[in-house]
Amino acid sequence: MEEAQFLEKNQPIVFTQLQKSFEHGRLAHAYLFEGESGTGKHEASIWLAKHLFCSNLQNNQPCNQCNNCQRIERSEHLDVQSIEPEGQTIKVDQIRKLQSEFSRSGFETKQKVFIIKDADKMNSSAANSLLKFLEEPVGQFLAILETDSVGRILPTIQSRCQILHFQPLSKELLQTKLMENGLGQQTAKLLSSLTNSFAKAVEISQNEWFNEARDSVQQWFNYLKEADPQAFIYVQKKLVKVFKEKSLQFESFSMLLFYYQSQLAEKTATGTVNEIAETNRVIELILQAEQKLRANVSFQSTAEQLAVRIIYK
Repeated sequence: MEEAQFLEKNQPIVFTQLQKSFEHGRLAHAYLFEGESGTGKHEASIWLAKHLFCSNLQNNQPCNQCNNCQRIERSEHLDVQSIEPEGQTIKVDQIRKLQSEFSRSGFETKQKVFIIKDADKMNSSAANSLLKFLEEPVGQFLAILETDSVGRILPTIQSRCQILHFQPLSKELLQTKLMENGLGQQTAKLLSSLTNSFAKAVEISQNEWFNEARDSVQQWFNYLKEADPQAFIYVQKKLVKVFKEKSLQFESFSMLLFYYQSQLAEKTATGTVNEIAETNRVIELILQAEQKLRANVSFQSTAEQLAVRIIYK
């Protein structure tokens, strides 16, 4: 995998900062990569490891072809090790094993790299054990902690790491990653309009409620765009039953907004001036409906009024 290209495109600040550290020989001995799932934290960890061990750097980037790069890619390099939660937590025995490795010279070089995935899931004993080592480092090593919940990392551990923040993915990249995860294009687009978090998008997609909600709003959209009076009846008949909680009610308008924004993109490319203006009018009405919901107007009343205003211009 071309980690460098991924990072340069999607995490340019992190990429530039780490690249400069390489060029000036100022790598920290411990990093804390913080950001949502799917934003490239682990790709950056692998890229760092390859950068250190690559035997044929190309323009100061890992070649991805040499024996070291290939073994790191396959998790087979003896001097690059990673741990992750066993069950729900990272246990103290896992950290002690790392400490034992830290204290020895590398099997193949003097350098060692350790990657701790989901570092926020260390139990208290594991965290304190790691802290003790970071306070009294032995040997030549690079420790990389990955987390999507930096607030759960001990402040004393944070203070001994250089913290790098990974920005949320762009909508386009999030859609691509969701499709790679097995979701259809339309569903991936919808999810990327609801959240910019890969983990949250996957969580939503796996919720049984999501499929019913998506289908319900799509049917409502079909009624509305055809100016079918059923759109008004459908609010009480279906929507209020599916979107019972306040947070979910906001999602209904977000989904409807997605369908109209998709329609706007189509009309902008092939539609008439009037069609574009009408779609913009509806989008404005949906945004106003969201404001009413925030002002504690009931969901049913807000949705019914929205249907009337869309259908009867």
